[in-house]
Amino acid sequence: MKTTVGRVDSVCIGAPDSEFSKNSCDCLQAELDGLVGDRHRGIEREAWERDKQLKGTIRRNERQWSAVSVEELALISQEMNLKEPLTAAILGANLCLKGIPNLSELPKGTMLKFPSGAELMVEEYNPPCTEMSQELASLYADKSGASIGPTDFSKAAKFSRGLVGVVEVSGTIKPGDEVTVIHFEPAPWLIRLAKAKSN
Repeated sequence: MKTTVGRVDSVCIGAPDSEFSKNSCDCLQAELDGLVGDRHRGIEREAWERDKQLKGTIRRNERQWSAVSVEELALISQEMNLKEPLTAAILGANLCLKGIPNLSELPKGTMLKFPSGAELMVEEYNPPCTEMSQELASLYADKSGASIGPTDFSKAAKFSRGLVGVVEVSGTIKPGDEVTVIHFEPAPWLIRLAKAKSN
C-alpha cells in the first residue's frame, strides 16, 4: 500500500450566499454529510449541465469537499504569469495541501487521513470551469499589468485544478495538520484477472 505524507497549508469554508470564493478559517469540522458551514454540505445535490444526469436531477453529492495544492497553484500562477498568485480561497477550495506531488492525479478511492481521525475519500478530479475562469479574468492581471483572458485559467489549470470528494469519517482538520495519503490500488486479485484476460 503506497502512502504519501503531506501537510495542511490552509482551510476555507464557503457560506451559502457566496458563489465561487471561500473564506479562510481556523479549522474544518468534517461530518458524514460534508463540512459544517459550507455551501457544498449535504448528501445530495442537483445535477449540473456537465453531469451524467439531466440538469436538475437530484443525485448523490460527490463534492462535499474540494482540495488544491500549494505546488499546483504555483505552477498555474506561473503559467498564467500572474502578478499575484492564486489562492485556495479565491478558487473556492476547502483545503490547500502541500508536499503531495501531483495532487490532481490521485485516483478515486484514495484516502486522506488526519490526526483527529477525520478521513476524506477522493471521488474525482475537479476540472476548471468556464465561469471560474471568467471570474478570475475580472480579478487578476499579469506581471505586466495587462488583464488576463477569460479562458486563461481553464487552459493553465487543465490538469492541475485539484480534487473533490466525500467525508468517510468525521473529525476536525486544521492548518499544520499532517495528512497521510493512502493511494488507491486495485485488489491484487483484480490485477491478476486483468493480466490473465490480456494474455
